[in-house]
Amino acid sequence: MWRELAALGGHADDGYRRFAWTAADADCRAWFAAQARGRGLAYETDRNGNQWAWRGVSESASPDRPAGERRSAGPDQAATDAVVTGSHLDSVPDGGAYDGPLGVVSGFAALDELRARGARLRKPLAVVNFADEEGARFGLACVGSRLAAGQLSREQAARLRDADGITLPDAMARAGHDPEAIGPDPERLARIGAFVELHIEQGRALADTAHPVGVASAIWPHGRWRFDFHGEGNHAGTTRLDDRRDPMLTYATTVLAARKKARLAGALATFGKVAVQPGGVNAIPALVRGWLDSRAADEETLSRVVEQIEGAARDRGARDGVRVGVTRESFTPLVEFASGLRDRLAARLGGVPVLPTGAGHDAGILSATLPTAMLYVRNPTGVSHAPAEYAAEDDCAAGVTALADVLEDLACH
Repeated sequence: MWRELAALGGHADDGYRRFAWTAADADCRAWFAAQARGRGLAYETDRNGNQWAWRGVSESASPDRPAGERRSAGPDQAATDAVVTGSHLDSVPDGGAYDGPLGVVSGFAALDELRARGARLRKPLAVVNFADEEGARFGLACVGSRLAAGQLSREQAARLRDADGITLPDAMARAGHDPEAIGPDPERLARIGAFVELHIEQGRALADTAHPVGVASAIWPHGRWRFDFHGEGNHAGTTRLDDRRDPMLTYATTVLAARKKARLAGALATFGKVAVQPGGVNAIPALVRGWLDSRAADEETLSRVVEQIEGAARDRGARDGVRVGVTRESFTPLVEFASGLRDRLAARLGGVPVLPTGAGHDAGILSATLPTAMLYVRNPTGVSHAPAEYAAEDDCAAGVTALADVLEDLACH
């Protein structure tokens, strides 16, 4: 599975560009559908483009029965205790191979392990691929899970545009999905009793321990803010420095201020995307637009840091003759994973480390609607959202075993 998926959506030697509703995304989605059907699972795509592969309680668990002869009955429409695992297959620009795909591949592998064990399900079990988790194309993370959970309305989704001006509904339609169907999916989520997402660790908390797997305790509150710096376009070769209203200068000063404010507060702040208009080498910009990603251990700290960064931008803008506008594009509050489910996972896995994270996930979005939990697989480099992202094969195998153990505990007892 890993070799097949690794060949999809690569971008030269610079990682992956599996952006939502593109050709690379379609290849990944076709791979998911093939994995589901090859196992005789009930495959479906929901109204928001999320993919599901269901194994019903009526399916034989005998590992000796050929895969082509196994047929899952899918979820009982009246069930409220289904167990779901999975993650996403899309990527950030030039992202690594593991963020998202490791959870999907491990989900299928864990189902294979349960079949090999002859485990008998008492609850429906599914693997899911959530659409557009990274938000690389339309600027909003976790679109598929937000839509399903009612945290993103159909009207808000229709206003999302990519860098070429293509709206999310248009992109979905071009990819063969009906955009008129998108919206909250409470009936589907009401059938799920627990969601467990396996993910590569995005940091090095496990790297210096003897544990290849950990359990998530919480996700820091985080959000994205767009900073618009409006100056005056002019000639780079004839305009004196003292006569300039240069928004790039204000933007650069704001980037430095963000680093300082975050460091003093023990928080995180990153300007990772910038757009310049008109974008000429020999022209002073008229507009610089930068996107801030900020995260902190609590919402009060996060709010204070962002306010301080905005204040620094406005103060500098006043001196530079630059008008500053700030728009919050997304926000996810502190996520405390369900303590009962979290503790049950940690106990089942023999007291593995329980760790917080600053990274957002579909499990965090769904936590407001149903019990969710996360497993982390050790990442020796600590790098994520970049090609150097890595997990050793033995650790990945340990993650599959841990996930199978957890799913067996939740779905078979």
